[in-house]
Amino acid sequence: MVYLDFNSTTPIDERVLDEMMKVYKNVVGNADSRTHIFGDEARLVVEKARSEVANLLNINKDEVFFTSGATESNNIALQGLIDYANKTGKKHIVTTSIEHKAILETCKALEKKGFEVSYLKPGNDGRILLNDVKMHVRDDTLIVSVMHVNNETGIIQPVQEIGDYLLDKEVYFHIDATQSFGKLVDELKQIKYDMLSMSAHKIGGPQGVGALILRKKRYKLPPVKGIMYGGQQEHGIRPGTIPVALVNGLGSACSFASLEYKTNIEKCRNLKRVLMEELEAMEIDYEINGDPEYCMPNTINIYFDGISSEALMLSTKQYCGISNGSACNSKSYKPSYVLVSMGLPIERIENSVRISWGANSDLNEVRNSFVQLLSTVKNMKI
Repeated sequence: MVYLDFNSTTPIDERVLDEMMKVYKNVVGNADSRTHIFGDEARLVVEKARSEVANLLNINKDEVFFTSGATESNNIALQGLIDYANKTGKKHIVTTSIEHKAILETCKALEKKGFEVSYLKPGNDGRILLNDVKMHVRDDTLIVSVMHVNNETGIIQPVQEIGDYLLDKEVYFHIDATQSFGKLVDELKQIKYDMLSMSAHKIGGPQGVGALILRKKRYKLPPVKGIMYGGQQEHGIRPGTIPVALVNGLGSACSFASLEYKTNIEKCRNLKRVLMEELEAMEIDYEINGDPEYCMPNTINIYFDGISSEALMLSTKQYCGISNGSACNSKSYKPSYVLVSMGLPIERIENSVRISWGANSDLNEVRNSFVQLLSTVKNMKI
């Protein structure tokens, strides 16, 4: 059985798990307890992890705020600006129709509170146009929020160009970097953004922890406030006891990524090349959803002519785990809203699956599983 749904979540790196177990076994304190050495020890673990996240992004450690993951980070990035928006009258948001539900549902909630949201649609290639962003940014625009890489198609969005355009504007720029963090490391270091969201479990870290990055401009953080009430942990941005072992897992995953991201991306690229060769050799009718020139090397969203994605997943589940979209929509039988937004025909959408892998996926195992899948497709056509 081969796991091919890495865009949903990655298997935890055993080295990361080992580091976490050391903390679980040996660090018993609360990182915000300041009256004894146990709290000091926990705080050292947390601050080391904060530095490891910062080093991977080439930012300052005081710009890193730990959360439960990208969904919470996305919510804080948008909802945390409500007070500022009410004070300034800037209540317009620009985002895209292919964002993760953590952004789209938050925007819907903000619309009920008097905000106006412009949802930009991609082309058939799955990419947002910079000109569309330019056309929709107004004097009352509060924030532009665009994901770096789409979780369903793997298509890379022009966030660097958007960041350059917004640099001299009084508009905040938020990136959902859930699928690119720890992978497109050099690219992320170059992008000019104010806020960035990420999750540990997309890069071999544990589920349940992530971070919101708030970049300083003229020595000031964006005017984001916490959206929950509680203590003053994470400077009030995210109250609640810091999960020391989970944060340590995030930091460890970042540390390994900083050393290995170049070889990791090359392994993924090589595996993709092998899979595409097998696909061509099988002589079946298929099309790739999204522009391959702008696609992550660990993802293929593929349409098989005449083959229902639901039927294909059921027919192949005994030897491989694939999906037909985001895990947040997996209980819904509605067509992928991402592919719908791209303007693809409904039949193509219903016959499309997503395959995603990691640097440590065994090439031969993945190839053999993929060949089995393609053989199943061929047999289902008979």
